[in-house]
Order: sequence, then C-alpha cells, then structure tokens
Amino acid sequence: MITAAFRACLTTLLVIVGAQHSSANEFTFTEPPILVDSVASGTLPSIEHRLPIEPFVADMESTGRHGGQLRMLMGRAKDIRLLVVYGYARLAGYTEDLSIQPDILRDIEVREGREFTLHLRPGHKWSDGHPFTAEDFRFYWENIANNEEVSPAGLPSMLRIGGQSPSFEVIDDVTVRYTWNRPNPYFLPALARASPFYLYRPAHYLKQFHAEYQDPEELAHLVEEKGQRNWVSLMLKHGRQYRNDNPDLPTLQPWVLETRPPADRFIFKRNPYYHRIDSNGLQLPYADEVAITIASAKLISAKTGSGESDLQARSLGFSDYTFLKQGEKTNGFTVNLWHTAKGAHIALYPNLNTSDTEWRTLFRNTEFRRALSMATNRHEINQVIYFGLAYEGNNSPLPQSPLYNAEFASRWANFDLDGANGILDELGLTERDSRGIRLLSDGRPMEIIVETAGEDTEQADVLELVHDSWMAAGIKIYTKPLQREVLRNRIFAGTTLISVWFGLENGIPTPDTSPQELAPTNQEHFQWPKWGQFYQTNGNAGEPIDMAIPRRLASLNESWVIAEDTETRRAIWDEMIDLYTDNVFSIGLASGVRQPVVVSNRLHNVPTDGIYNWDPGAHFGIYRPDTFWFESPAETAESGN
Repeated sequence: MITAAFRACLTTLLVIVGAQHSSANEFTFTEPPILVDSVASGTLPSIEHRLPIEPFVADMESTGRHGGQLRMLMGRAKDIRLLVVYGYARLAGYTEDLSIQPDILRDIEVREGREFTLHLRPGHKWSDGHPFTAEDFRFYWENIANNEEVSPAGLPSMLRIGGQSPSFEVIDDVTVRYTWNRPNPYFLPALARASPFYLYRPAHYLKQFHAEYQDPEELAHLVEEKGQRNWVSLMLKHGRQYRNDNPDLPTLQPWVLETRPPADRFIFKRNPYYHRIDSNGLQLPYADEVAITIASAKLISAKTGSGESDLQARSLGFSDYTFLKQGEKTNGFTVNLWHTAKGAHIALYPNLNTSDTEWRTLFRNTEFRRALSMATNRHEINQVIYFGLAYEGNNSPLPQSPLYNAEFASRWANFDLDGANGILDELGLTERDSRGIRLLSDGRPMEIIVETAGEDTEQADVLELVHDSWMAAGIKIYTKPLQREVLRNRIFAGTTLISVWFGLENGIPTPDTSPQELAPTNQEHFQWPKWGQFYQTNGNAGEPIDMAIPRRLASLNESWVIAEDTETRRAIWDEMIDLYTDNVFSIGLASGVRQPVVVSNRLHNVPTDGIYNWDPGAHFGIYRPDTFWFESPAETAESGN
C-alpha cells in the first residue's frame, strides 16, 4: 500500500507526480466571498497573484461552494494541533488508497531509493504572503538541524541511515536535494505522517529569534521579554509548526489560527495563499473558518449528540453509538461507522524499562508476559464492550493486511486461566496473602497500577474485565487515569508499570512498509521507552538494549532498511511478527473496533465509509477536509432539513 513507489525507486529513477499539474492560467478564478473586500481594499492581492503558478488541483467526486464555519470539539487546548493533522497539507501525503503523492511539492524525483530531489511549486507563498522557497529548507538544515545549540542530539533518526547523514543541496530557488549513501525508505513516509516531519521552517519569520541573524542586544531583550531561558528556547517556542499555537507563525495549512492562547474557543481563518484549488478554479478550503471549542472529554459525546459539532470523532467511542443514533433526526446529523486500522484498539504495555527492579525482572520474563496474556478474557471483552464485533487476538497485523498470520494473531491470546496459573506457579510466585493475591519475592502483593490517558470510559470498562480475570490468577490491578502528557512522562521516566494505549499504529502493513513499530525505535513505544529513546537520539539519551530478543528485533529492522527486494522484506516482517507475538511484548485486547463519525447533514464530501487511523490516515486528513463543504442556509431550508 504505502510503498508502491518504493519498489520502483529502489531500482531506477522515479518521478512521483499526480494529476495536480495545471497552470493557474488554465482557470477562471472567483474570489472567496469572505476575501472580496480585502482584495478590493488592497489588503490582499487578487487570487491570481496568491496561488502558485501550478496549484494542486484536488480530485473529488463533487465540487462545492465557499462559506461556512466548521465546528469541532476538543478535550484540551493542546488539541488544536489536530487541525494540522486534519488539514493534512504535506510536502507529500497519502491518498485514500494509501499511496504517496506530492502535495505542497510539485513533484519528487527519487533515484535508487537514496536520492530525493524535491521540486517546490513556483510562486507558492506562506500564509503571510512571503515566498516559500529553498531558503526555508536551507534554514532548517543549517541553522536548526545542524546547529549544536538547537539540536544537541544531532539529526533526527529518519535522516540517519546506518548512522550516516545525507548530503543536502540547494539546486535553485525551488529545488532541493537530499542524498544518502544507501536507500532511505523512511523518508517519504516521514513527510506524509499525521504528525509530519518538517524539513523546512519559515526562515523569514524565525530569523528574528536566531542568534546568527539577530542583533545580540535585541535578541537578549526578546528573550527577557518573552520569559525564555535563552534564544534557543525562544525560537523553538515561536516556531512549533505542529503545535499550531502561535497566530504569528506563518503556515502552509488550509486554516490559520486567529485566536491567541489561552482560550476555550479557537477560531481558524482560511489561508488566503493556500496552494490547492478545485476543478472549477475555486481556491480551497471551501469552509471559511474552523471553530474548535474546548470541552471536557467526558462531555463531548453529549455535546455532539445535541448538535454542537459538524464533524466529530475525537473523544467518541463505540459505546456512544446508540446514544448518538438517537439524536440524528432531532439535531440534523448522521452517525457513520468507520473502520479502525490499528493492530489493537486497546493494548496493555508492561514497561520493560520500569525503575522498579522487582517488577522489571518479571516483565522481562517472557513466561510472565505470556501468563498475563493467557489470563485475559478477550472473548468476554468483545461480547460485553463491543457486542461481539471486534477481533479477538494479539496486537499484530489485521486480516486485511497481506502480512496477517492467524497463528501469530492468536498466539498466547486464548483465555486459559489454568495455564496462566500454572506458569505463575512455575515462576515461583506461589505465596499469596489473605485476599488470594500472589506475593512478589520481596513480600509485596502483586498489585499493579495500570495507567491510562483517562480520556474516556471505554478503557476503564475494559480494565474492569481485565481486573476480574487477572484476580483469578492472583494479580490485582488498579486503574489510574492521568493527563496524556503526564502519562507519557511517567512512562518515559520508568515510573509506570503497565500502561494502556493503542496497538500498532498501522495494522494493515505490506512487506514494503517499515516494521520499526515492532522494534525499540521510538520513545513512545511504551513497552521499552528508554531503548527507543536511545535509538532516536543516536545514543545521547535513554538506555542501550540489554535483552537478546529486542536486540534481534532492532537488528532485523536495520536489515529491512537495506533489503533490496520485497521477498526479503517480507521474510524480515514474518520473523519480526513471529518474535513480537511469541514474546508478547504488548498485550492486545481487541482490534477492528468501529469508530463513530458524526457528520452534519449540511456538510458534504465526507465519506460514509472510511478508515479512521492516525498513521497512515491522519484521521480525517487523507479525505482532505479542505474539500468538505456546506450547503447554504437557503439550500438547507429548501431540502427540508
């Protein structure tokens, strides 16, 4: 799926282009009505001078109209960054069939999978009207990525292949090139991620905060005025493109933040320099505004059901489906059920890097992890929570993936309480207290606090059932909800014993998809965060892997990077899934759970049946919300809604 391009680029020159190559001269443009006055007054140039010379022409079943405010609900102010996810303007992005095509870029030339020449769209501008050029890439490369003060850990891992960095060249104002000494299969997917890897920065804006470009006295004044430690923290604070929390920061996204935090309602206005148009010459996005209201995550289902959101999936769970269906006719929306594509909808992660030595020893014992999995009654979870509609099995590729293996998916995942108790007894955990709870070798009862992000009741409901079946094995769990950032920080620090999170982000991989989720390559792999951090920082932080099987997974992941054909990559995948599921490095509880997506009846171009996934998918992103459009109030009245 996501790497059909890679198979070709490993052997020859590939030019990745789409149907978006059209000159602005081919279209007759109509100004978005909301911008007419600004153009007339001279505040904005006309649309012909705002678009790139070759804009991206969006391919859609039905073209729409300008206007309207798209309302959404979020549980935290930090979640406004999700509009970068949903807006999904990327150098190159996934299409609905999960292939990768240029977007912000005009095209990409790939030679031997190791040389990537990026062609920008001439005339493309940032949201403030300043040209978007190769200088923005040079500034990131020289003044951020390779500046020891800004990036003390060195280049990000996706730019290092076999420990080697690429060469970087500016070919001309709209062309840059990255060249590695061997193929880099991570590069294009990194650009297309839900949380994208930014190879560029708005240099014209950020230079005012950089020591190489700003007067030292003025920079010191800015540092003091903004209450920052130094110029580095000052620049990073103002340049966080993904955070989406600085109204002054130029962007290439379809909507631009207008509301300055803190706030409980954020307004995003259309980007007048956005690079996409429809086949009628209307500049996207169709919707003039996005309004994000911050509400308690526990109230979002009720607020959505009362009609307070035009497009909502965030903070909704399958358990909300019946309630939401009841509000359809009254409040003018439709509830669709999209497919999810994670290896597990919910999974448990024993922390192999926990600082508690007694528990760390147990969690690193394969037999103990198998016992925990066998003591989990997935069938009960499926019937009680998901009405029997979920898959019961491991955190592994789904049946829709060509890498699916039924044996691996069910390994150690069948409920076997006698078998689990037998393993625990063999491990010497035979002593129990008066409650029947087993005792650790140091005399403490085997009581585990399972930490969650606490954003919905679904995880708590599932953990109630896990609690009951694990108690029958002599292990008691307590559920502790935390704020998401607090949870992450506790896991990274080794304080957390077991956490609850989603499973493999991409549950429908192909052999040409990176298998790095199965190896310690990321701090946010919650079963081995310190090993992942060590990999991500090139050994500057975290801890080196000190277990044989995880070390083998890391080695296989590196072998996949240099593999020359699909058959070899498939064999690597098979071995990695085999090792990952046999050693139960995560405990999948259910997968294939449907996601409710609530859509206003006035909002068009939203798929009825879609895939709701973080990466690949960016939730709504691959369906291009800039192409979603509203009926006018008059049209709605005429239709009887």
